[in-house]
Amino acid sequence: MFLGTSSPRALSSPPSSSSHESWESMLPGPSSRNNFGSSDLSSHGLLAFPSGSSISIVDTRSMQLVSSFPIPPPPSAAAPFVTSIRWIPLPLNRHLLSSEPSSSHLLLAAGDRQGRIALLDFRLKAAILWFETDSKQGIQDLCWILARPDLFILASITGPSTLSLFNATTGRCVWKYDASPEYFSCIRRDPFDSRRICAIGLKGFLLSLLHLGDSEEGVVIKELQIRTDSSALLKLERDSAGGSSSATAPPASAAFPLYAARFIFSQHWRHILYIAFPRELIVFDLQYECVIFASTLPRGCGKFLDVLPDPSNEWIYCAHVDGKLSTWRRKPGEQVHIMYSMEELMPSIGTSVPSPSLLSVVLCQSDTTLQNIGKNYSDIPSSPYLHEDFDNPFDFCDGSQIISKIHLISISDDGKIWDWLLTAEGNADTQKDDKKLGLVKDDTMVSFAGGQELNVGRPLEHLNENRSRPPNSTFNEEISMKVSLVGQLQLLSSTVTMLAIPTPSLTATLARGGNYPAAAVPLVALGTQSGTIDVVDVSANAVTSSLSVHNGVVRGLRWLGNSRLVSFSYTQVNEKSGGYINKLVVTCLRSGLNKMFRVLQKPERAPIRALRTSSSGRYLLILFRDAPVEVWAMTKNPIMLRSLALPFTVLEWTLPTVPRPPKDQTSAASDEASKPSISSPDSNGSSAEGSQDDTSESFAFALVNGALGVFEVHGRRIRDFRPKWPSSSFVSSDGLVTAMAYRLPHVVMGDRMGNIRWWDVTTGHSSSFNTHREGIRRIKFSPFVPGDHSRGRVAVLFYDNTFSVFDLDSPDPLANSLLQPQFPGTLVLELDWLPLRTDKNDPLVLCIAGADGSFRLVDINVNDKRFGSAPQIRKTKERFRAMPICCPILLPSPHALALQMILQLGVKPSWFNTCSTTIKKRPHLIPGAPSPTGDLRTYMISIPLLGDAVVPEMLLKVLEPYRKEGCMLDDERAKLYASIVDKGCAARFAFAATVFGESSEALFWLQLPQALKHLINKLSTKPPSKEPTTGSVSVVDETSLLSRISSKGKPTEEMGSDASSQGQQRLMAFDQEELWKSASERISWHEKLEGEEAIQKRVHELVSVGNLEAAVSLLLSTPPESSYFYVNALRAVALSSAVSRSLHELAVKVVAANMVRADRSLSGTHLLCAVGRYQEACSQLQDAGCWDDAATLAATHLKGADYARVLQRWAGHVLHSEHNIWRALILYVAAGALQEALAALREAQLPDTAAMFILACREIRAEIVSDISITDDDDSSSSVNDKILNLQALDPVNEDVIAVDEYFGQYQRKLVHLCMDSHPSSE
Repeated sequence: MFLGTSSPRALSSPPSSSSHESWESMLPGPSSRNNFGSSDLSSHGLLAFPSGSSISIVDTRSMQLVSSFPIPPPPSAAAPFVTSIRWIPLPLNRHLLSSEPSSSHLLLAAGDRQGRIALLDFRLKAAILWFETDSKQGIQDLCWILARPDLFILASITGPSTLSLFNATTGRCVWKYDASPEYFSCIRRDPFDSRRICAIGLKGFLLSLLHLGDSEEGVVIKELQIRTDSSALLKLERDSAGGSSSATAPPASAAFPLYAARFIFSQHWRHILYIAFPRELIVFDLQYECVIFASTLPRGCGKFLDVLPDPSNEWIYCAHVDGKLSTWRRKPGEQVHIMYSMEELMPSIGTSVPSPSLLSVVLCQSDTTLQNIGKNYSDIPSSPYLHEDFDNPFDFCDGSQIISKIHLISISDDGKIWDWLLTAEGNADTQKDDKKLGLVKDDTMVSFAGGQELNVGRPLEHLNENRSRPPNSTFNEEISMKVSLVGQLQLLSSTVTMLAIPTPSLTATLARGGNYPAAAVPLVALGTQSGTIDVVDVSANAVTSSLSVHNGVVRGLRWLGNSRLVSFSYTQVNEKSGGYINKLVVTCLRSGLNKMFRVLQKPERAPIRALRTSSSGRYLLILFRDAPVEVWAMTKNPIMLRSLALPFTVLEWTLPTVPRPPKDQTSAASDEASKPSISSPDSNGSSAEGSQDDTSESFAFALVNGALGVFEVHGRRIRDFRPKWPSSSFVSSDGLVTAMAYRLPHVVMGDRMGNIRWWDVTTGHSSSFNTHREGIRRIKFSPFVPGDHSRGRVAVLFYDNTFSVFDLDSPDPLANSLLQPQFPGTLVLELDWLPLRTDKNDPLVLCIAGADGSFRLVDINVNDKRFGSAPQIRKTKERFRAMPICCPILLPSPHALALQMILQLGVKPSWFNTCSTTIKKRPHLIPGAPSPTGDLRTYMISIPLLGDAVVPEMLLKVLEPYRKEGCMLDDERAKLYASIVDKGCAARFAFAATVFGESSEALFWLQLPQALKHLINKLSTKPPSKEPTTGSVSVVDETSLLSRISSKGKPTEEMGSDASSQGQQRLMAFDQEELWKSASERISWHEKLEGEEAIQKRVHELVSVGNLEAAVSLLLSTPPESSYFYVNALRAVALSSAVSRSLHELAVKVVAANMVRADRSLSGTHLLCAVGRYQEACSQLQDAGCWDDAATLAATHLKGADYARVLQRWAGHVLHSEHNIWRALILYVAAGALQEALAALREAQLPDTAAMFILACREIRAEIVSDISITDDDDSSSSVNDKILNLQALDPVNEDVIAVDEYFGQYQRKLVHLCMDSHPSSE
C-alpha cells in the first residue's frame, strides 16, 4: 500500500515544507478512443500522451509519471479532448554565446477536438503559442517539417480532409490542401529528408509534400492513389450518413474509430513506405510510384492498428485492434514480408471484463543507437572500469545469443502504460559476433512473459498461403523472438466518480485492535465508473493499488480509519418492479481482500443514497432513498445497531476535535454580536466539550422541514446530544439543506438557494450569508493546526460543479472568498482537503476529482488572492519516488549541457552513483554524506587538450547534487558507459549524444572512424599510372566489377545480410561498396514492374550499377509503337558499344534509322556513361536532383579525387537543402574536406562539437596511422605519408583550429557561469 523507498533528496529534506513549495499535481484519467490513439515518444525517452483534455509525460526508463497538465480550454466552454500530440524535433540548445539557455527542446504541439493547436512548454504547463486555426472540426494528426535550420513548419490534418501548414514562429497558416471526399488518417515525416512528409487517406489516397524552404509557401506536392479494398469503409459511410456537411464533418478517427490507415517510412531504404490498411499490409515505392508488395490479413486476425519498423533489423511490427502484435520479416533480396509471430499485448490474467482495449504503441528508438555503440566497440578489449566499478547481481543472462533488443510501449484504455521488451535471439553455434552485444543491454529485471516464446524462423503458413517458404535456412530457423513485460505504470483506471480522504480522530485505532492511535496517511481513495477503487499516494503522485471491488459504478466511498474502505454500488433488477440490489463491501488495503456485508436474498425497494463514516471508523450511516437510515457498528463482522425513520436530507459526522486557541489569539470579530464568530470562546462550550465522552461520536443532521439536530453514538446507544439551539430566525423555509459540515462545536450548512449558515452547538451563536450562486452540494472544513489564524475556513462545492473557499471567521466572508481561478473550463465533481498539515506555514491543499476524469491537488493561497495569469515555473514539493528518474534532459539546460560535456571528456564510472556500484560507493544510502574532498578532476580520465583545463572540475561541483541522488544515468547506461569510456573520443561522444536524444549525431560519431579511414586509405594509395585505355575498357577494373554482377543484377544472399546488419548506420553510408550493394539490392524489387515509366527507371538503375548488358537487353525489348522506342534505341546502340562489338552490331540491326523525338532528361547521362564520361554524368544527375543516383554511379565507376568531388558536392546539398548536418559532416570527411566540415559546425554555432570533432579526428588518425606501414621509399610515397601525418585541417597552427579552441573556451566559461546561476532541480 505504501511506497517502500523514496528519492534520496526527499529523505534529506527537512520535515517541514517551505512555504514556496507547491503541492500541486495531477493524475490523469485513462486515455480513450476519443484521444484518437495519439502518443509520441521523444528521442530522450519521454512519452507524451493525452488523457481526456490533459497531457501526461512519462519517463519510459523508470516508468514513472513526470508531469501531467491540462490544455487551457476555449473561453466559456468545457475543455475538449486532446487528439494529437508531437514533440518538437529540436536538440538541446547549445547556442550559449548568442542566446540565453531555453527549454525549447521540451516543447510539444497538441491539437484538440475543437480544431485548436497549441505549442506547449510542459515545464510551465502552459501554451506559449496558439496557431491561427479557422476550423472547429478537430485535429486528426500533427507532424513537424524542418524547412530550414531557422524555420520549422507544423503540418496538421484538420477535419476529414484538410492538410494545413503553419509557421511555428508566428503561428500563421501558410498553405492548405483539401482532399475531400477522402479521409486523411495520418501524416509522417521522411527520416532521410526532413523537408518531406506524406499523408495517407482511408481510401488509399497518398499525398507526398516537399517543402523547398526558400519561402513559407514553397511547396511541391505529388498525388498518388493506392488500390485497396475500401468496401467496408463505404458501408460505414452509408451507416453513419447523418446529413453532416463537409464544414462540420469529423476527423477520420472520430467518424470511424475502429477503421484506421497508418504508414511509416522505412528507416533502411529511401522512398519505401510501409502502409497498413485495416486488413492489408502494403510496401510502396515513392520513387516508382507503385506498390511492390501487398499481403492481406487472413481471417481470425484483428484489423491493423499501427505499423512500426525496427530501426536495426529488416522486420516490422504491426499492432492490431484486438491487442495483438505481429512481427513481419523481409525475405533477403526481395521486398516480400512474411508474418512470423503473433503475440498478446493485453494479458488476459487479472484484467477486467470486458477486457481493456489497446490504443497506441510506440518503439524506443534510442535502444538501437545504444546497441550500435556497444556493438561497434565490443571487439576492443573490455574496459577495466566495467569490472572494477560494477557488481550487478542480475548479470546471469547469456548475451551471446542476443541479436537485438528494443522496448515497445503500449497504452491501454484502463489507465495502464505497458513496457515490453522485444528480444531477437539466434542459435549460439551460428552467432559469430553476438557476444559483443552482451553489454549493450543487460536488463536487471525479473521478466514477466507476455506470451510463449516465439519461433520467428517458422512462418505461419496458413497466414501466407500464396507465399512459398523462403529457401534459406538462416531465414527460416535461426532467429526467435521473445516478448517480455518488464515494466508497467498504473494511472487512474477509469473516470473518477467518488473521492474519499482519511481523517482519523485520536480515538481511532488500528483495524486489527490495540490502543495505538491511527496516524494520518497520505492516501486518497478514488471510486471509478468501472467499479475499481484506486488508492493514490499523494506524496508520490502515484497510484499505489487498483482494487477491483464492484461490477458497476462506485456510487459511494468512505474510509474506516486509515486502512479500510467501505463502498457501495447498486443495480436495478428491472424497470417494471423497480427493485434494487445494493452491494456493500469493506476493503482492507493491507491484504487487498474484499468482504461483503448486509447481503440480502431479495431485491430492496430503495437504493442506497450515500454512506457516512465516523472519524474513528467505528460507525457507519447508510442513507437510502425514501427509506430509514441504518446505523452500523463496523466491527470485524459489522452489526446494525438500529434504523432511524426520520426524513433526513443530509447527515455528517463530526470531524476530529481541534484544541481551543489561547485567549490572546481570539479573533477580534468574536466581540461583534451581529457577526458571531466560529472561533469565539465560551466557558459553557468548553465545559460541554470537556464533559463529552472521548469514546462517543456525534453526527449532525437536517430534516426535510428544515429542522436541525445532533445525535450522539456511544457503544450501541444513540441519544440526543441536546445542543443549544440557534434563534428561530436561523431556520429558513425557502431552502432545503443540501450540504453540511460538522466539527465540534460548529455546524455549517448550505441549501439549494446558495445560502450558507453556521451554528455553534454549545453557545447557540449563528450567522448566515448568501453566495449568490446555485445550490450547494458539499461543504468541507479545512485542516486546523495550532497557530492558524482561523478555524472557520471551508471549501464549498456548488451544483454547477464550481467551488469557492470562504473564511467564516472574517467579518465579510463573501468579500474575502477565494473563487475558482485555477482551471477554468474544468468541472469539479468532488473535493476535500488534504489533512496532512502539521505546521501553520504548510499550504492548504485541496483534493479535487474533475469531470475530465482526473485527480488533482490544488494549493489554496489564503494570503494572496490575486492569481497572476503569466505562466511561471513553480518549485514543486519533492515527490517520494520508488527510484530516481534518470533523464538528464529534464535537468536545467545549463546543467544538462554540463553533464553532456563531462560525458564527452570522459569521467570515471566510479563518479556515478547508481544502484549497481559496489557497496563502498553508495553515498546516497548515507543521509547527509559529505561531499568528496580534494581535486574533483581526479574523476576525469584525462585532461582535455582543448579548452580550459579548470572547467571540468567546476562542472563536477555543479553536478554534485545530482550525483548524490543517483539521478544522472541508470544502471544500464552507466554500465555501457563504463565499457566504452576508455575506447576513444568518438565512442564517448556517440554515447553522450544518445543520452541527450541526438541519434543522428550519435550515428555521425559512430561513422567518423570509418570515414577517416576511407580518407587516409585514399591518401595512402599511390595514384594509378596514366596508361592509355582501350575503347571498350573502363577506367575502373571492369573485370572485377562485372564478376560481381550477374546478368540479372540480383544481389547475393551474403550481400543482403551484410546490408541488413548495418541497421541505422546505413543512413550515413558513404563507402563505394556500401552504396553499390544498396542500389543493387533495390533492382530486384522492380523486376516484375511493367509500364513505360517503370522501364525507364529500371534502365537508369542498371546503368548506375554498371550492368550495361542488362540495360541494353531491356531497352531493345521496347515495342516499336511505344513513345520511348526511338529514345531507347539511341541509348541501346550507344550503351552496347561500351560492352562488346557483337552486342553493338546486334543493337544496330534492331534499331531503325529515324530518331526524331526529343530525349528524356536522364538519357543524356546514359550516353555519357557509354563513352566513359562518368564525372560529367554524375554532375548532370546532381543538377537534375538525383543525388542518390549520382552517388551510386560514382561509387561504381569513380575513384580518388573524382569520387571525392561527387561526395563533397553531395555533402553541400545534404547540409543546405536537406538540413542534415550530421550526414553532411560524414560526407565531407569521406571526401577529405575537413575544412568545410569545421565551417559547417561553426555556421551551426556548435563550438563544443567542433572542438570534440578535432579531438576525435586526431585520435582516430593516430590510431589508423599506427596501423599503416608504408614501405615504399620513393618521393610519391613520402609525400603521401606527409599528407597523412599532417592533415592541414587538424594542424594545431591552423587558424581555424586556433579559432575553434578559443571559441570553445568562451563557450565553457559561459556554461560555468550559467550553471552557477541555476539552482539544482529536476522534474
